[in-house]
Amino acid sequence: MKTFNVPVIYRSPLISAIKNQRKQQDRMKKDFTPTELNFGPIRILLARHFGFCYGVENAIEIAFKTVDENPGKRIFLLSEMIHNPHVNSDLLDRGVQFIMDTAGKQLVPWESLQADDIVIIPAFGTTLETEKQLASLGIEPLKYNTTCPFVERVWNKAEQIGQKNYTVIVHGKPKHEETRATFSHSQAGTPTVVVKDIREAALLADFISGKRNPEEFYTLFEGQYSTGFDVTKDLQRVGVVNQTTMLATETQAIADHIKQVMISTFQLTDANVGERFADTRDTLCYATNDNQTAVTGMLQETADLAIVVGGYNSSNTSHLVELCEEKLPTYFISSPEHILSADAIQHWDFHHKQTIDSDQFLPKKDQVTILLTSGASCPDALVEGVIRRLLSFFQLEQKADELATASQL
Repeated sequence: MKTFNVPVIYRSPLISAIKNQRKQQDRMKKDFTPTELNFGPIRILLARHFGFCYGVENAIEIAFKTVDENPGKRIFLLSEMIHNPHVNSDLLDRGVQFIMDTAGKQLVPWESLQADDIVIIPAFGTTLETEKQLASLGIEPLKYNTTCPFVERVWNKAEQIGQKNYTVIVHGKPKHEETRATFSHSQAGTPTVVVKDIREAALLADFISGKRNPEEFYTLFEGQYSTGFDVTKDLQRVGVVNQTTMLATETQAIADHIKQVMISTFQLTDANVGERFADTRDTLCYATNDNQTAVTGMLQETADLAIVVGGYNSSNTSHLVELCEEKLPTYFISSPEHILSADAIQHWDFHHKQTIDSDQFLPKKDQVTILLTSGASCPDALVEGVIRRLLSFFQLEQKADELATASQL
C-alpha cells in the first residue's frame, strides 16, 4: 500500500515500532488479538489495528503540501479536513480557513472567495451543489481534492445500482459531511433515502411492506429523501450502501432486514431476490472494518477499563467507544491531557454530547489492565502520549523508551 508524507509531529516511534512488528508477524492480517504491553502495575492491551487510515494520511499529505507550495495565497478548506481537533488546529495555525463548519453552516461567505483562491475538499468529499458553487466562482473544484478513495467507491456503487433502476438506501448520519456528500452524488442519478440506524431501517421497511400509510414517510424521513421521492414507487427495487465509518454489524443488520422484507413482500426466493434487492456487498472502508474487528478481538481479553482516543465528532471513533461500552467502563478522550491524574479523568459522553469528570477511574489493585485504541483520524503520537501519561503515575515513563528501542531491534 502507498506510503504518505505525514508531518513528524503526528508520528510515534513507539507505536510505529509496535505496528511494524505486528505487521511482520501477521502479514495477512488474520490475527486480531491485541498487543500486550506489560509494565508490572499497569498492563496495556493495544488494539491490533488503530490510528491513521489510508484516506486520512492521503488527505493530510495533500493539505500540508498545498500549504507549503503556495506561500502568500489564501487557502480554504470546505470544512474540517478530518474529525481530529489537533490536525484541524494545526491547519488553522498555518493560515488555512474553514468555509463551513461540520454541520454545513457557512463561516466564510461564498461571495468573498476569489478565482485565484485555493479551496481544498476534505476527506469526506463534498456535494455536487458545492462543486457547482465553486465552479461558478471560477475555482476549479477538484484541483485540491482529498476525498477518501473508499468514499468515492461508495459513490460509484450507488451510481452503478442507480443506473439499474434501484433506489439507494444510505446507512449514515444525515448531518455528517460524508453522508451529505454521498446523498448528493446518489440522488443525482436515482431516488435516495438516508437511514441513520436499524430503527429507521425498520420504519422504512414498513413502507416497503405497506404496513404504514405512505404519507407518513414524508414526515418521518423529512430532510432525508431526494427531491420528488415517491414512496409508493421508489421502494420497489432497492440497494443499501453506507457512510464508510458506520458500525459494520449495524450496516449488515440493516441490509439483511431490508432484504428479508423485500423477499416477503414480493414473494421472492434467494434465486431471484436480485430482481428487487441489489447486491451492494460491504461498502465500509478497510480501516473501519479492521479497527472494529480489532476492538472485538481486544474485548475477548479480561480488563478493568477501556480508553478510546480520538476527535469527539469522529463517527468511526464513536463506534469503537460503543463496542467497548458494551463490556467495560470506557473513557473517550481526545488527548492525554484529559487524564488529569491517577484518580481523575475528563472524558466525553458522545451520547449526550457532554464532558464528564470521573474520579478513581483507575482501580486500586496490584495490576490494572487497560484496553487502548484510537480512531482512524487520530495521530499515533496521541496514543503514545496516553501510554506515557499512564506510566507516569507509576514512575515508569522510561519504560516507553525501552520498549520503543526493543521493538525496533
